[in-house]
Amino acid sequence: IVILSSIVNYQVLYQRMAASISGIVNTIKELEEWLLVYQYCNTIKELEEWLLVYQYCNTIKEWLLVYQYISISENGCWYIRYCNSIKYCNSINYIRGMAASISGEFLQLSNGNFNYTMREPLGVVGGIGAWNYPFQMATWKSSPALACGNTFVFKPSPFTPLTAVMLGEIYKEAGLPDGCYNVIQGEGETGALLGNHPDVNKMTFTGSVPTGTKVMEACAKGIKHVGLELGGKSPCIIFNDSNLDNAVSGAMMANFFTQGQVCSNGTRVFVQNSIMGPFLAKIVERTKNMKIGNPNHDDTKVGATISEEQALKVLAYVDIAKKEGASVLCGGERVVPDASLSGGYYMSPCILVNCEDHMTVVKDEIFGSVMSVLGFDTEQEVISRANDTEFGLAAGVFTNDLKRAHRVASELEAGSLYVNNYNVYPVGVPFGGYKKSGLGRENGPEALDLFTQVKSVYVEMGDVEAPF
Repeated sequence: IVILSSIVNYQVLYQRMAASISGIVNTIKELEEWLLVYQYCNTIKELEEWLLVYQYCNTIKEWLLVYQYISISENGCWYIRYCNSIKYCNSINYIRGMAASISGEFLQLSNGNFNYTMREPLGVVGGIGAWNYPFQMATWKSSPALACGNTFVFKPSPFTPLTAVMLGEIYKEAGLPDGCYNVIQGEGETGALLGNHPDVNKMTFTGSVPTGTKVMEACAKGIKHVGLELGGKSPCIIFNDSNLDNAVSGAMMANFFTQGQVCSNGTRVFVQNSIMGPFLAKIVERTKNMKIGNPNHDDTKVGATISEEQALKVLAYVDIAKKEGASVLCGGERVVPDASLSGGYYMSPCILVNCEDHMTVVKDEIFGSVMSVLGFDTEQEVISRANDTEFGLAAGVFTNDLKRAHRVASELEAGSLYVNNYNVYPVGVPFGGYKKSGLGRENGPEALDLFTQVKSVYVEMGDVEAPF
């Protein structure tokens, strides 16, 4: 039996029987039925009619309180964050509007001949999500897939299985037919069976680099389309001409939201040496004032870490950092906010100084509230050091020099750049990484391109010339 517990205090929410391999295989066999649904939808071209965006938005607002309770219980993120995160799920609004503009191209050729292209659905799309933003991921992945005429099969993280099911209820209330959006539950073996199924034509995955590599290998064997949003160890660069209060706010946004469990976080904070002292004084004071507590309370700023395993991993990285020569300015310890929360895994946000580029804590993705502060002197120096990583998901630049901002942004090797802010995701803006941080983009017009395939049609207006 698998027991899902509330992350707030590890209280049992519900129990479910663990699926056997044979049971999972029977579930995966339903893909044949889902493929028929896709073919039906693609034939009568009614998916746009079913994605009634205003009805969807009204429905999701009605589900808001249920959504908040489930989300907070699943992954421990604090209340205010989840109130704000609803706006990120408005991507379906944007996608619906963009889907109406999906079109091909016309090319006039010689002698009256011409060619045109059409964008068509891929078929059945499989998705696998991580546990840090489960509802957002299910929405970001499913909405473009459905809007382009595909059917979608989603496997959420076993840590956060409920919000994806809730999204299915919302889709159903909005008028989406059964079989268009589907949820399967399970561990890694379930995801592997989904990725290897011959009727799945694309996989979209969010998670770690090692697991993403396995997904890509499975797609390579089946010659499938693949989208990967993987890890990061992003730089957040603060120049001495920046607004210091904004820079401190940005560094905190880049490290401490969702207990630091954000793939795009700018956990390598490069601060120009001439302002290092004032920067550290301000950020330590503000970090110490962050309230750690029950995520359901609206004054909480730090909730619970997803699991004991993850909490111990983060704390171990702090110990490694100290052994390698870094110093802890604040945090980095397990905290029990009050007796009623003794079963949860709470940690004080940590700021490390005296860090060097070669240190484990500076190179590895930790996925916790651990900020590594590094000094620098010149622009070219910090660009070189910022790019010295196998990741390339995001980067931030804080400066009041507009020319410098554009210059540095153009040289940083990352898919998402932020100037004088951090971790901002407007729905019309593509999100994705360079290097080992992934392939493809979510949101923006690029998302629709990745859920369609191009058919080219050549039309001959004259006679066929053949040398036979």
